Amino acid sequence: MPNTTTSISRRTFAKLLGAGAACAVASPRIARAGSLRSGVAAARSAAGSNSAANIVRLSANENPYGPSPMAIKAMTEAFSLSCRYPDEHADVLIESLARINGVGRDQILIADGSGEILKLCAAAFTGPMSTTANRPVDLAPRSRGGAMPAFMPGRGKMIVADPTFEAILNHARVNRAEVVQVPLTASFAHDLTKMLAAASEGLIYICNPNNPTASITPKNQIRELLTKTLRETIILVDEAYHHYADSADYESVIPLVKDHSNLIVARTFSKIFGMAGLRLGYCVAQPETIQRLRPHQTWDSVNIMAMVAAIASLNDADQVTNGHRLNSETKKFVLGELEAMGFKSIPSQANFIMIDVKRPMRPMLEGLRQQGVQVGRLFPALPNHMRVTIGKKPEMEAFLSSFRQVAGIV
Repeated sequence: MPNTTTSISRRTFAKLLGAGAACAVASPRIARAGSLRSGVAAARSAAGSNSAANIVRLSANENPYGPSPMAIKAMTEAFSLSCRYPDEHADVLIESLARINGVGRDQILIADGSGEILKLCAAAFTGPMSTTANRPVDLAPRSRGGAMPAFMPGRGKMIVADPTFEAILNHARVNRAEVVQVPLTASFAHDLTKMLAAASEGLIYICNPNNPTASITPKNQIRELLTKTLRETIILVDEAYHHYADSADYESVIPLVKDHSNLIVARTFSKIFGMAGLRLGYCVAQPETIQRLRPHQTWDSVNIMAMVAAIASLNDADQVTNGHRLNSETKKFVLGELEAMGFKSIPSQANFIMIDVKRPMRPMLEGLRQQGVQVGRLFPALPNHMRVTIGKKPEMEAFLSSFRQVAGIV
């Protein structure tokens, strides 16, 4: 008797993909999130209607080209395995990531997006300095995977740039840690000297390239920080936008993990790999540091679809190359158009730009929203700057058309 449940599920799954990522991969002309039509004319075709299908979504730094076709195929084929825990797939993915990054298997921790890595780090390495609150706690063994390391509550301050990706601030505050925000430098780099001076055990968070500014902190400055920081203070470098950076002053710090037990590097499949909706990230650190994170993680937090998609993506040589090229080409076009209007942006090493709109950006944000164009939220430290994701060229043409209108440019 045929497995009709599986075949129906697969058809349904393919149909869902067809409304989003699969559709985007199949048709390069598709310009918006979901079933979006290309061109400025299409952006205006539903005047007065801001339904999801007609919104130009440039607000979340997503990859508009979607996952690798190999990832979509792998997910479709793995759908019937969704009744199983993904232990074997986790092993394969960890092995692949370890090989690609030149580290041991015990130096990789996969998670429910790099967002979970940030939460784990805040939980493990920040918290009140009270000695009575920092005693180890024995944990029950996992149902699969053996004994858990003893739980050690976090201790110390959270030191971050201002502005930067905010999620980790909330995680630290929930953990009752003191959060110290240090303004970026005039060149929009992390002020590592002031951040180190403010640290007391705890954790220093460096988003590089930084969200929301798309700027980088030069590699030599990060190397110097690593040599000056005491082992008791953890340094977390978030490299979510690593694959878009091509400046000579930028480098990944994963190769430096071997020399620094207090260094953790976070990566994600949400950006260049186009898997934001699937949720998969990982970190690289020394084995002892990984063990300090494990007690804080939910068991089996990564689903099997994300794992098979990630494994397939890592085997697709074109995914990163094409994603970087398309982003660079469209970004160059947009920056040229904005400059012709008299607007400059912070030099971008990511898949988004931060435009100096020369006035409070909130009214412009609302004006764009009314025209069906979504851009990034307000960042209080830069109230006159607007963060805009680089979408496909037709999306960016629609954005530029609306931007001219709300900026009052004839």
